[in-house]
Amino acid sequence: MDRFFKLKQNGTTVRTEIMAGITTFMTMAYILAVNPDILSAFKSGATGGDWTAIFLATAIAAGVMTIAMGLFVNFPVALAPGMGLNAYFATIILTSQGKFTFAMGLTAVFISGIIFIILTVTKIRQMLLVAIPDSLKHAITVGIGLFIAMIGFKNSGILTVAVEAGNDIKAHQFTDVLSFETIFHMGSLEDKGVILTLVGILLISILMVLRVRGAILFGILGTTVVGYFMGMVDLGTLTSDKTTWVPDMSKLRFADFDFAGIMTTGIISVIATFTFVELFDTFGTMVGTASRAGIMKNKEEGNKRVGKAMFVDAIGVSGGALLGTSTVTAYVESAAGVAEGGRTGLTAVTTGVCFLLALFLAPIAMLVPGSATAAALIVVGVLMVQSIKEIDFQDFVIAIPAFLTIVLMPFTYNIANGISFGIVTYVVLATAANLGGKSDKKYNVHWLMWILALLIIARYVFIGSQG
Repeated sequence: MDRFFKLKQNGTTVRTEIMAGITTFMTMAYILAVNPDILSAFKSGATGGDWTAIFLATAIAAGVMTIAMGLFVNFPVALAPGMGLNAYFATIILTSQGKFTFAMGLTAVFISGIIFIILTVTKIRQMLLVAIPDSLKHAITVGIGLFIAMIGFKNSGILTVAVEAGNDIKAHQFTDVLSFETIFHMGSLEDKGVILTLVGILLISILMVLRVRGAILFGILGTTVVGYFMGMVDLGTLTSDKTTWVPDMSKLRFADFDFAGIMTTGIISVIATFTFVELFDTFGTMVGTASRAGIMKNKEEGNKRVGKAMFVDAIGVSGGALLGTSTVTAYVESAAGVAEGGRTGLTAVTTGVCFLLALFLAPIAMLVPGSATAAALIVVGVLMVQSIKEIDFQDFVIAIPAFLTIVLMPFTYNIANGISFGIVTYVVLATAANLGGKSDKKYNVHWLMWILALLIIARYVFIGSQG
């Protein structure tokens, strides 16, 4: 084991690596409850996704791909279905009025994974990362954080929308109303779901302030306990004859694709969004974790390992879709394991094994009320918004595109809109500043940014924007 993972060479031990792997699992195990809730629309099935099937896909995808990362790359990074992209996945289905199905969503993710594999092998992936300004990368992270928080507030009942329109509003259609006709409200504080969500936010927040490892997971579990005393959790399901503790693999939606149906309006935008967001998210996580683990001290060797890690990550995207879940990506929570001393792939293997063992805990995960996961979503939003400090809002060439990227994601309820407006406005403003000659510095507008901007404009002109 020492020879395979090069433990001594990396200044670590088997015990340290295993403890680091368990720590990483504890910090990201919340995804086992949150991802099925989001993709099944909080167990309602409105997306067409089955909660149990998604739970199985989440655990298997996270387990297998994380173990692969450890064995083939010797990298202490864990993978699982990504936050933000799972919310986007569910949203495009729920807002499509039945035109976009769960199977079509999995197909789009699978195709984006193939694109990722091609981009990684041809090195174009690295080129795209150079082309997009750092300010927009940080803005995308912040915008997704607000988007996730919005979902948490909305699904918990803390945020409600009241509509009082002068004209009749047709069902199942996007309807334009005047500014004073649609008002965001605070939900009823007498509602049990709202109360439990607020309890969950406070509990998770306190645990994070106290720097408890796995604060989000423990917060979800604690909120579930409180929910039991509030009559919102039924422990009777654990002893029911219909409850099975052995995972029923027949429920997996393996390769449940719809290639014939994906050529509908907006599919190009959906695939592009999955690809763009995963591109930025993975790069930051990989490089950041590698730097913290000391892997980048030897830049040449570090870049090779990061490149291999990106290839495994790319395979994970399509692999997750095959199993029946949204985009699988590298998790920033891996940094928690690195902070505990994890330096090699043994950390990742340990985390992966924990995810596979979690397959036998599905009945417990199903007890978690939607209010508990909603609280977790809001706190995850806080973590993602931290990137806003990296954006220079004193520079309007940077500030305006970043601002549009951030606010359009939650306010239009669409991640793609934020990324699109950010890219186009940056190209226009940076070019204007360079030609005007009144700026103190020269802004870099990579030729790929022009191509992206033109593609985005063509998308809105020929495909449309509503929804």
